[in-house]
Amino acid sequence: MKRNVLVRGAAASVALCLIGTVALAEQVGITTSKESLSAAYQGEVYSPYAQRTFATFPLWGETHLHTGYSMDAGLFGNRTLHETGYRFALGEEVMASSGQPVKLSRPLDWLVIADHSDQMGFVQDIIKGDPVIMATEQGRRWNAGIKGTVEEAQATSLNLIETFSQNKLDLKLIDAYAPGSEKYMTIWDHIVKTADAYNDPGNFTALIGYEWTSLVKGGNMHRNVIYRDDATRAGMVAPFTMAEPYGSQDPLDLYAWLEAYEEKTGGNVLAIAHNGNLSNGIMFPIDRQYTGRKLDKKYIEARAKWEPLYEVTQIKGDGETHPLLSPNDEFADYATWDEGSLDLLTPKTDDMLQYEYAREALKNGMVLEEKFGTNPYKFGMVGGTDSHTSMVTAEEENFMGKHTGYEASPHRVTHPFQQTDTLVRYSWQMQAAGLQAVWAEENTRESIFAAMQRKETYATTGPRIGLRFFGGWDFTNDDVKNRQPAFNGYEKGVPMGGDMRPREGNKAPSFMVYALRDPIGANLDRIQIIKGWTDSKGKTYEKVYDVAWSDNRKPGANGKLPPVGNTVDIKNANWTNTIGASELAAVWTDPDFDPKQRAFYYTRVLEIPTPRWIVYDAHRYGIELPADSTKIAQERAYSSPIWYTP
Repeated sequence: MKRNVLVRGAAASVALCLIGTVALAEQVGITTSKESLSAAYQGEVYSPYAQRTFATFPLWGETHLHTGYSMDAGLFGNRTLHETGYRFALGEEVMASSGQPVKLSRPLDWLVIADHSDQMGFVQDIIKGDPVIMATEQGRRWNAGIKGTVEEAQATSLNLIETFSQNKLDLKLIDAYAPGSEKYMTIWDHIVKTADAYNDPGNFTALIGYEWTSLVKGGNMHRNVIYRDDATRAGMVAPFTMAEPYGSQDPLDLYAWLEAYEEKTGGNVLAIAHNGNLSNGIMFPIDRQYTGRKLDKKYIEARAKWEPLYEVTQIKGDGETHPLLSPNDEFADYATWDEGSLDLLTPKTDDMLQYEYAREALKNGMVLEEKFGTNPYKFGMVGGTDSHTSMVTAEEENFMGKHTGYEASPHRVTHPFQQTDTLVRYSWQMQAAGLQAVWAEENTRESIFAAMQRKETYATTGPRIGLRFFGGWDFTNDDVKNRQPAFNGYEKGVPMGGDMRPREGNKAPSFMVYALRDPIGANLDRIQIIKGWTDSKGKTYEKVYDVAWSDNRKPGANGKLPPVGNTVDIKNANWTNTIGASELAAVWTDPDFDPKQRAFYYTRVLEIPTPRWIVYDAHRYGIELPADSTKIAQERAYSSPIWYTP
């Protein structure tokens, strides 16, 4: 009884305080209604951050980190696991497998650790000589080799990976580490519970995930699977794998697994493809799958449903476009990996390229939509590292390589990354990339996953560039003449990842874009809007428009801007922000708009030139760089597209 009296008394006091606050405001002449605010100000109340219905800041993370649980990571020397990955993302200093301390410049806001789903725990048991391993000839041979010299260990690792990729692994080993087996489920249980332990809503989000590693004759078909769910749901179903008889290489079978998971658990999942540039022409089919199966509504609708995002940039090259596909785009040749398939055993031919890159897929998706009524390649842009070191190191000055063998050392720049009898990829070609920003209202699994599903997300090659992009019909230059452009963006249009609202009248679409440099990074060179469209005959087109740029440059007679300049000091691994701009903004109206044609638009933001990671290696170790290596780059951000449909 006494407690009830106290509660009623407290409630009455709160009510009196609120009444008193309102009465006081009226007494001193303060008006708090929306109507009291100027029409030029779009906020709901005077405080621009109060009562917002949209995200204030981008949240930085990535969906593609591997630990020692991934077979290839473990084979190449990574002895660290999920705890190290999360601690590093949180900003702690960790000890790398190569024995050197490493720390991020700034913590991440969220992370997905996506170890390969096939053979989890296999490598750890090879190293320790588990009885299951030692019961097979392959296992005994690999156990001996992995403990040998450096050369023997490397040869053993390559042999094991080749054996697995060619489906020649002993069935006893496949069975022992198959989804549902005791060994496998013990590790999966540890993975999902560790994610829950590090998940801290509001401060740091640990999303559960894994990588499905489909490899078709060396052609990369990999997808990362991302969960919205906690360990209870994620632990109910074993991940989907590639190796038969338990798994499959076919994405249709992955989509069936995703559907079954949601039906059984009531949870939510999505998939993100990556490295179409290493697929040898099978990542984005327009007629038939790699199996020869003709594309139909089943494939088209399933891919559209389950793959809302595409990883456009990472360590193994940039996947926006290729100079042969975009000959009029002077910035198309960026971190280009086009020698051959993922395993480098099959050389690349030019006819494969049109089925490998994001921009071409976005164009072809509109053609398929005209035919099937659904666009299978209507994806948003994300960046990831694909680091196999348990460390997200996407900064040029702090890059720890793809595998433990390519963590910082005086020798890594000159080592071949991959080599066959006829082809070679050099280690200096590794790109220190990338990151993903999501416009999520809260730093929680639910909010970040929702932002991914609606494609309100963008990719960068490493820098934390701030980027807003909106499409509408009524934007004007006044809309970017304030420090809160997002109010007008959401009020008058749709954000990145959205579909243009129905058109009123005969107006061409207008787009508002705002970019802010990384606070500790390089200035900005320019903002570009890339448009793709189709005509009535199904032919596709593209055009790159410069919409905002620094330093008061003037386009030349050919319509092209002159270069921004270059302040890079290679000897000292330095550059200066004496060129470029700290921020750029524009409202741009499409001058070539045809209301009868399907179209998409996305933003590309370019930094001024800066040193690549190999330049820092040369400066810190006092070494010479290969003469033909790329030493300077213009890092960038890619927004998710906005689509127009007649």
